[in-house]
Amino acid sequence: MVQVADEASLIERVAAGEVAAVRVLLARYQVRVFRFVLRLIGIPAVAEEITNEVFLEAWKNAGNYKGSGSVATWLLAIARHRAVSSLRKTREEGWNDEQAAALADPSDDPEVGAQKADKKTILRRCIDALSPEHRGIIDLVYYHEMSISEVGEILGIPEGTVKTRMFHARKRLSELLREAGVDRGWP
Repeated sequence: MVQVADEASLIERVAAGEVAAVRVLLARYQVRVFRFVLRLIGIPAVAEEITNEVFLEAWKNAGNYKGSGSVATWLLAIARHRAVSSLRKTREEGWNDEQAAALADPSDDPEVGAQKADKKTILRRCIDALSPEHRGIIDLVYYHEMSISEVGEILGIPEGTVKTRMFHARKRLSELLREAGVDRGWP
């Protein structure tokens, strides 16, 4: 309960224009927001730009923060909306050559086969192969340690939908890991 009160007072100080409070907000949440956006977008430069936009929006709208959820939940919800908007814009603009070159070739050559020996690499690739909805659920629950209700709040969906997507995301991730040669006994 102390942390919730601390977060509420931090946002009040940000809303009052206190520069030190903005710095504290950035120090606490910037890396978390950046990693979340990067997992959704996949392009570090764009993720960094969106992260900056998230904190600018949070600073401008700190007075509107209702305090019904944690500050992290509020910031990640803003981040998700910004990332989705960016993805839509990218789809409308089409692919450019740089983005096309950054796409991984799904076929394995000997070098890629050797790289897949690293279990973390395999897991990351399998997670990246999930749909954006499933990847987002996995990211929020396992990497950001959010509860089902917090995930629902961030994504703007009911808890039941979060649970259903989580079930399908785990099932698909299990299939992808099996296809990559990783069995269920993998730590």
